[in-house]
Amino acid sequence: MVRYAFLVLGGLLLADAVPAQTLRLEDCRISGGPGMPSMKARCGTLSRPLDPAGAVPGDIDLRIAVVPALNLTPEPDPVVPIAGGPGQGSVQFYAAYSRAFEDVRRNRDIVLVDQRGTGESSRMDCPIDDDLVEGQYSEELTVEYTRACLEQLPHDPRFFTTSVAVTDLEAVRIALGYPSLNLYGVSYGTRVAQHFARRYPESTRTIVLDGVVPPQISLGPEIATEGQRAVDEILARCADNTSCNERFPDLHVAFEKLVALLKDDPVIITVPDPNTGRSQELTFGHTEFAVAVRLLAYHPNSTALLPLLIKEAVDGNYVPLASQYMMTTLAMADALSLGMHNAVMCTEDIPFLDKTTIDYDRIAASYMGPLQLDALETICSVWPRGPIDDEFKVPLSTDIPVLLLSGDADPITPPRYASLAAVDLSNKLHLIGKDQGHGQIGVGCTRRLVASFIDTVDLASVDAACLEHSFVMPFFLDFSGPSP
Repeated sequence: MVRYAFLVLGGLLLADAVPAQTLRLEDCRISGGPGMPSMKARCGTLSRPLDPAGAVPGDIDLRIAVVPALNLTPEPDPVVPIAGGPGQGSVQFYAAYSRAFEDVRRNRDIVLVDQRGTGESSRMDCPIDDDLVEGQYSEELTVEYTRACLEQLPHDPRFFTTSVAVTDLEAVRIALGYPSLNLYGVSYGTRVAQHFARRYPESTRTIVLDGVVPPQISLGPEIATEGQRAVDEILARCADNTSCNERFPDLHVAFEKLVALLKDDPVIITVPDPNTGRSQELTFGHTEFAVAVRLLAYHPNSTALLPLLIKEAVDGNYVPLASQYMMTTLAMADALSLGMHNAVMCTEDIPFLDKTTIDYDRIAASYMGPLQLDALETICSVWPRGPIDDEFKVPLSTDIPVLLLSGDADPITPPRYASLAAVDLSNKLHLIGKDQGHGQIGVGCTRRLVASFIDTVDLASVDAACLEHSFVMPFFLDFSGPSP
């Protein structure tokens, strides 16, 4: 619920010199998380200074994994997937979505670096307090929890920002002996990819930005309003679909009714624990509802369930929607490092908010309301500020080839964000998936287009006509499956 937050120590530019190290790799197995299948890789650990500027002593360890190319004589420049969040480790992200990268892996190694503070790279995390999660947002409780979190962190949280992390990635490139990198970033990972290319243009061959976060945008205020836009479009798409509209008439009215009901009167229900299957009692109110809806809206496959879940809940059956809430929050807790997340948000986003431009009325009118923005600002009021480079918030200006990917139903990084990021890109192509959500690499022919772009470094040769045939899951009319 309150997993989001951070500010800036003046215009600090970290030194560009990256001392060379050697990195020994050994056979290992990586996976997308507990219970998921594993795959072979070559893994190693690279020691890095906590503070690359040298003012604060100490070292951290970075986890590195290399998945070798399928070709026995691969190209010299690998593909580097960079996970989102902020707070997700790239090793786990890649292992969960490896099929989407098989085309690019044909001729190139896949290099995975758990960004400092995530995964197994000196993870910066602390447990979520049950009282905070189960209760409603309170400024006092959030401040108390944030201070307790800071006391539990294993390292100084100031040094886990993007400006520091890109120096790690360059050190990994040097240690592994690669001449340059092909960067793929998703969501927050697009921010990392853009800043790496800014700092190390000679080390960057191509860039793929999927679900684009433009440097000049501060995440936070538009989370609620973009989430509302996405839900409005889902409900409108159901109304335009004959089968969905007949099964769920006046769905927009039902949704608004549900928001109002849960704001005024949370329900106490019994739901099975997603991990153990044991029944447990859950207070399901407006906050839990907002989290469930927001995350369901991320992908067309889960979006297809939304009308059915809304109808069930408004008729008094909250268990299916509450179960979705429990599954998504557990998955987030396992995948995301809260301390690293806050380090990024409280340095790179919240300090740059221009409150004169924030539409507080639209935020209040959204199904999410101001809860998340309020929580972020409260967390960042006590979280220490980290280093940020001088040009960090300026759009990337480069002639490096950049392929930008968006979904027009994305609830967090809409296509206009990619247009903002592309304003000073002289060699770019922007592809938009119809009725697609957050992250396009696994959609239809996208993986093939990405591989072709990286192989040829030729945006003009990217034939995106195949995207018109990308599958979008039909709406579920009942729990037996989607409509024909």
